Amino acid sequence: MIDLQLTRFQSDLTTKKADDKRWIYDPFRKKWLVLLPEELVRQLFLQYLIQEKKYNKNFIGIEQQLTVNTLQKRCDILVYDPEINPWLIVECKAPRVKIDDKVLHQIITYNMELQVQYLVLTNGIQTFCGSIDYKAGTYNFLPALPSFPI
Repeated sequence: MIDLQLTRFQSDLTTKKADDKRWIYDPFRKKWLVLLPEELVRQLFLQYLIQEKKYNKNFIGIEQQLTVNTLQKRCDILVYDPEINPWLIVECKAPRVKIDDKVLHQIITYNMELQVQYLVLTNGIQTFCGSIDYKAGTYNFLPALPSFPI
């Protein structure tokens, strides 16, 4: 497990209250979204990727649509490498959702289509990152997220 302390990025988020709801601004999609726990985790994690890990925001897709066994799915965060190949998937969950085999299965299902090198699971409290070696057929947990490829 990786402790990212995502709440330290809370002051970098823009929120408002309107229509008896709390809203959060998504600078990637350039729109206001209802502030749900999973969305808060996603926005905090995006700040971590940009500020801490120095990922290039132009290579990050949010809720990217993909087809898995004829079903339309959306992955929370998809990072592309400089050649615009899918490179890392992030699955975000609300803090109350335990990161378990069900969540791991969900991201593995998305990866059947994408074939990325890195998988990340987070609920804002617990974060796990793993690397896939397709040739060796192995998956290894990592102590930190990888640096953005240059």
